[in-house]
Amino acid sequence: MVLTILGLLTNCKESSSGRKAKVFRYNESAGITSLDPAFARAQNNIWVVHQLYNTLMEYDQHLQIKPSLAEMHSISDDGLEYRFRLRKDVYFHSSILFSPDSTRRLTAHDVAFSLKRLADPSLAAPGSWTMQYVSEIKALNDDSLLIRLREPFPPFLGILTMKYCSVVPREIEKMPKDWLSKHPVGTGPFYLKVWDENEVMILRKNPLYFERAADSVRLPYLEGIKITFTTERQSAFLELLNGRIDMISGLDASYKDEVLDVNGQLREKYRRDFILQKADYLNTEYLAFNLEKCKSENLPWADARVRKAINLAIDKEAIITHLRNGAGMPSRRGFVPPVLNPLGFYKESFDIEKAKSLLAEAGFYQLQPSPVLTLSTTATYADMAELIQQNLSKIGIRMRVDIQPPSTLRQNMAAGSIIFYRGSWIADYADGENYLSLFYSANGPPAGPNYARFSNKVFDAEYEKLQTIVNPALRAERIAALDSLLMHQAAVIPLMYDQVIRIVHKRAEGLEINPLNLLELRRLRL
Repeated sequence: MVLTILGLLTNCKESSSGRKAKVFRYNESAGITSLDPAFARAQNNIWVVHQLYNTLMEYDQHLQIKPSLAEMHSISDDGLEYRFRLRKDVYFHSSILFSPDSTRRLTAHDVAFSLKRLADPSLAAPGSWTMQYVSEIKALNDDSLLIRLREPFPPFLGILTMKYCSVVPREIEKMPKDWLSKHPVGTGPFYLKVWDENEVMILRKNPLYFERAADSVRLPYLEGIKITFTTERQSAFLELLNGRIDMISGLDASYKDEVLDVNGQLREKYRRDFILQKADYLNTEYLAFNLEKCKSENLPWADARVRKAINLAIDKEAIITHLRNGAGMPSRRGFVPPVLNPLGFYKESFDIEKAKSLLAEAGFYQLQPSPVLTLSTTATYADMAELIQQNLSKIGIRMRVDIQPPSTLRQNMAAGSIIFYRGSWIADYADGENYLSLFYSANGPPAGPNYARFSNKVFDAEYEKLQTIVNPALRAERIAALDSLLMHQAAVIPLMYDQVIRIVHKRAEGLEINPLNLLELRRLRL
């Protein structure tokens, strides 16, 4: 295996003409656990799955939905039937699934199989929830597909863009359930050539890929992708500086001050060889209370005025400036990011005096002994927690910080054993409804992500009406109104709307960036 990998890496360095080959290189510090799209839950798996597979629909850079494997689609007037006509030029990667080791054309039967497989309880896929709205999936013929919903759900096309809904060949039905995790067979722009776990992964160009560029050249332009698995982010940064990888994504405390100035710009010494990419990211960082526990234990945090005071007392601008080097935007317009909530009915500002007034109104300062608030978070956000601790001390709230491992924190949030926690919500699909779903009472754990245990009859009723609204202008109004309701109820304390941050070598400066933070390499020229 080692000799094989060395040979492949050598081939990746030089093309037949002797010039450097077009290979994009990046490091995945979190490793890759599965290449089965049904299990593409975290970004480390999503990025590579995106190179290997396609979905019926996809988002463009501006979050507009467009066809991918589908050529055309239609939606019935009642919003229940979705019909798709598929492209006829899409082929699977060569595989032992096809006899002999060859390929075949993708059909509607593969799409139907893939979506039904995703919903199969025996697979226990984390993406199975995406099919909860579906009552029927049927291949009408090789090129036509029908999906019927139980009730109207306007964001359904967005759900079909998710990597969970990637199409796989129906022949995998005869293979062990975990076979696809190590032996991916998709229709994507690249196919798996080598995977030496925790060492290197090599993807090669799919010569049969169906998409073409504007100049009619068959995509992708790249010949391959090389993924390494250095776990230390500081070491990965040094790999970038030494020219061994082409990009790092995200800011790590070990190098953020070294590479960015106080204004969030690339420092002068790095500008010759690198560029800084920034884009709005569909990710809201927030704080939330377990409201059910607060009420049952008669804690002062059950009072919405106290929670509002905490929100107003946090210097969110300082978080962006001092902790994130200017990367991101303070959450002063509610929980739903502005790109998905352009009307933004709710507005706020940093206001210590108003926060004190709300606490006084709630009788907080008369409480004896003075309550202590415990914020549960992870080590990654310890500096943010300390800044919040300092902010709250200025309005007379004592706060202690409880650092937990990420897995423990998630378990405790789900179990309801903690009072106050830091979380983040990265959109599953580009619709404000996805953010609001965190506070729908029927989505409480373990069935859903309402870890705040927020329950409000008005919110629930209006959220249910939102599910039936197709008109974009009316949806925008309802989303803005629901977001404003959440903030006036102080159901959540948004901290920041995140940004995608990438430091990219200039040889790859054409790398696309998008609000979903997908690694888009189909059109990259080196």
